[in-house]
Amino acid sequence: MPAVTEVSVPDLGDFAEVPVIEIHVAAGEVVSAEDPLITLESDKATMDIPSPAAGTVRELRVKVGDLVSRGSPILLLDTESALTEPPPLTDQQEPPFQEAADPLAAAREPARRSAEAALAAGTGTPAMAGGTPGPGTPVTAVEAGPPADFDGVHAGPGVRRLARELGIDLTALTGTGPKGRITKDDVITVVRGTAVAPAAATPALGGGIPEIPVQDFSKFGPVEIRPLSRIQRLSGPALHRSWLNVPHVTHNDEADITDLDAYRRELDTVAKAEGYRVTLLAFLMKASVSALREFPRFNSSLTPEKDALIYKSYYHLGVAVDTPEGLVVPVIRDVDRKGIREISQELGAVSAKARDGKLGMADLQGACFTISSLGGIGGTAFTPIVNAPEVAILGVVRARTAPVWDGTAFIPRLMLPISLSYDHRVIDGALAARFARHLCQLLEDIRGLLL
Repeated sequence: MPAVTEVSVPDLGDFAEVPVIEIHVAAGEVVSAEDPLITLESDKATMDIPSPAAGTVRELRVKVGDLVSRGSPILLLDTESALTEPPPLTDQQEPPFQEAADPLAAAREPARRSAEAALAAGTGTPAMAGGTPGPGTPVTAVEAGPPADFDGVHAGPGVRRLARELGIDLTALTGTGPKGRITKDDVITVVRGTAVAPAAATPALGGGIPEIPVQDFSKFGPVEIRPLSRIQRLSGPALHRSWLNVPHVTHNDEADITDLDAYRRELDTVAKAEGYRVTLLAFLMKASVSALREFPRFNSSLTPEKDALIYKSYYHLGVAVDTPEGLVVPVIRDVDRKGIREISQELGAVSAKARDGKLGMADLQGACFTISSLGGIGGTAFTPIVNAPEVAILGVVRARTAPVWDGTAFIPRLMLPISLSYDHRVIDGALAARFARHLCQLLEDIRGLLL
């Protein structure tokens, strides 16, 4: 690698002009290989761009709010000076873009005035001194005079300056950024938690739908404010958009998976010795592909004009995965070409990546049908929200042993409830019932999956 090289944005899959929402380094800062440089945010996911090598940042080429694509320059990295510790930055040495293109510039003054007004009125509560508050401890603004440099705090120079301007003690905050880094959102959240910002500061969702009236819950008792995770901030508007635009209907059915589960357990015993697991989800995916082929309208999407359907000849399935930061939906591609063993191994690998926050944008694109399984938790039924522009989604809960009449007696059978939500503009109730029954019959007789 050359001594000074230009680090650029890697391949982002189908995404282009993705906004930069956070910059984790400053000019003169020493970074290690794989340290996050910037964070990008699409409508489906966030993605940290790591440093390709250790070195010193010589010049930043982006600022918060810039739209970048593959190949867009990020910064100049001097790899020869990787072991040289630069002197600490002063306010005068901070990168000029932090001030000039601060996306919170419009909100800074109202937030500052709100905090000052709250403190002047005696409603501001000093932050706890010493240490980081626990999950149940409210974090609030300090009265005055926070540390000038916040030694030991994991935050960038722009965040430190903003905290000084607003009178926030960064040592009392828990960061929500990568590796616990304190972000500007964390600082602003504290200010808004101390003195509630005007309702107009919150963008309205859903166009003309009336907003829920704002309440000051602190009048009724102690409260605390915890910021949403990035995944929640992204998925919330997407789910809201889908719920508002798609006329949802949910069809419920159940499948007798007694024989299937016995076969699955045999496969799982062998798989555990080889380092992976075979779960019911792999069989659900194979059965779903068969149902999508039998009823191709479920494997379609409405055109933008809403006057035709786009039928897909591929079978990429989204799988909802529960992570510490919230729900993500990675995509398993070409499920029709893979067997139970290969699907199971891929599910294990992608689930681990999701939990570790290592999914790339390409891992989240291209699904034509989604499965959301709560089998490991419980429940009897639920209404999953269609992941538009898909037109259907399958939800499953925990299987239960129930008495089933065989014509002469009640016998115990393992029954799996399923919930199929669909877009009623594309799919009617009769078609949904046929799709669900076809799916259940495949699960009840696994020989159908081998055809």
